[in-house]
Amino acid sequence: MALELRQSVSLAQQLIMTPQLQQAIKLLQLSKLELIENISQEMESNPVLEEQGVGDTDHSDIAPDEKGDAGEDIPELPEVTVEEHTRDDVDWESYLSEYNTEWGTTPRDDRELPPMENSMATGTSLSSHLMWQLNLSNLDDKQKVIGALLIGNLDDDGYLDIPIEEASRITGYELDTVLATLELIQNFDPVGVAARDIRESLLIQSAFHNLKGTLVEKIIKDHLGEFEGKKYHRIAKKLSVPLGEVLSAVSVIQGLEPRPGRGYSDEYTIYITPDIYVFKAGDDYEIAQNEDGLPKLRISPYYKDILRRRDSLSENARAYIQEKLRSAAWLIKSIHQRQRTIYRVTESIVRFQRDFLENGITHLKPLVLRNVAEDIQMHESTVSRATTNKYVHTPQGLFELKFFFNSSIKSVSGDAIASKSVKEHMRNIIKSERKDKPYSDEQIVEILADLNVKLARRTVAKYRESMGVLPSSKRKDPY
Repeated sequence: MALELRQSVSLAQQLIMTPQLQQAIKLLQLSKLELIENISQEMESNPVLEEQGVGDTDHSDIAPDEKGDAGEDIPELPEVTVEEHTRDDVDWESYLSEYNTEWGTTPRDDRELPPMENSMATGTSLSSHLMWQLNLSNLDDKQKVIGALLIGNLDDDGYLDIPIEEASRITGYELDTVLATLELIQNFDPVGVAARDIRESLLIQSAFHNLKGTLVEKIIKDHLGEFEGKKYHRIAKKLSVPLGEVLSAVSVIQGLEPRPGRGYSDEYTIYITPDIYVFKAGDDYEIAQNEDGLPKLRISPYYKDILRRRDSLSENARAYIQEKLRSAAWLIKSIHQRQRTIYRVTESIVRFQRDFLENGITHLKPLVLRNVAEDIQMHESTVSRATTNKYVHTPQGLFELKFFFNSSIKSVSGDAIASKSVKEHMRNIIKSERKDKPYSDEQIVEILADLNVKLARRTVAKYRESMGVLPSSKRKDPY
C-alpha cells in the first residue's frame, strides 16, 4: 500500500485563550503593588489611558468604536496671571557681588533623575564587610589572596564551608600560612566568624572577652553536649565546682553569638499592605477593598473626540487610536473584574470562617479551594489566583488569603478540625507548661484528646518540629 498526502476538512472544538482573557488572568494573580506598577507601565505606553481626577466623569464604559458623543466638552478656564513687581530699594550691585561668585554656582544637570522613592537602600553583606577589613589590614599579598578565598567560602551563618586542606590546595600555599590567615580573619568583626564549628566560634568569642582559662572556656571545650542538654548537675560533678558557678558560666555562654554572620544577613523586612479589610459592624461583618494608591482609570475623551472627526485623520492614525482604545477598555474591565473576584472570594471565606473571626485561630475550620469555588460558582484555579499574594486585615490580625485554606483532622467526636487550629492548641499547651517539667509528646496527645482532638504521637512530633519547638528534654529548664 503506497503512502500519499491528502487534504481533509474536520470540525473540532478547541479552547483558545484570547489576549484579553490572558490579561485578566495575569492581573488577577498580581499583588496590589504589582498591579499599580503594571497600570503605570500601561499608562506610559497607551496615550488613551488617563487617571480620573476628583469630580471627573468616567467614560470608560463607552465602547471605543461607538458613534456619537463620547464625552463632554471641557470648558476653557481663564488663564491665571500673576503680576510681578520688582522692588526699587534692592541693592542689586551688592547682591550680585556677594552671591554671583564662582564658588557659589551650582552646576546644572539636565538629566532626569529617578524619584527618591524608587531608590532602594542596600545593606552591607558579610563578605563585603570582611573584605573591607581585609584590605585595611597590614597583610602581604599572599595572605590577602588566602583571606579572599576563605571569606568567599563562608555560609550565611559565618562559618567556614571549605576544609583548610582544600584552601591550601587551591591557593598553592602552605597549610601553616592558611591557618595563620584564618586566625586573623576569625578576630575580625564580628568576632568568631570563619570558625569551622560552633565550639571553635564560642571559644574565639570567649577569648575575645578575656575568659581564657575560666570555667566558661572549660564548659565550651569539654562539655558542650551536656550544656546543650541542660545537664548542669553533671557538669558541676565532673568539674568538681559548685552548681551556682556552673549556672553563672552558663548565663555567659548564652550571651555569646552562635551565628556570627546573622547580623549581616541579606534578609530584609517586608511591609505588607492589605488588599482588603474585614470589619465587624454589629453582629455582621463588612468587607471593604483597599484602593489607596490605585489609580482610577478612564478613557480620554480627547481621543474619542478626535475619532469623531473622520476627515482630519488618516487611516493609519484612526486604526492606531482604535487599537489603543480597545486595549484601554479591556484593561479597565479586567481591573474591575479582578476587584469583584477578590471581593467575592473574601466574602465566601468570611461566611466559612466566621467562628475564626469571632474567636481566633483555635476555631479555624478546614477549608479547600473547591468549597469556595462551588460557593461563588467559579473555577478552583480562579480562586487560587485570586488568593495568591493577597492579604486581608481582620479583627484577628493580618493574614494571607491562602491562610484560611488548610487540611482537616478528625476529632474525637468525628467532626473535622483544621490543622492550623490543632497547631495553635499545641502552641498554647506548650506556653502553659512548667519550665522545669515540660510536656512530652505523649502528654500533649492526652491533653489534645481532652480538647476533642485525636492525634497520634508521631503526628504531634511532626507538628512540633514544623513549629520549631524543641523536644521536652531540651525545653527543660530546672533552674
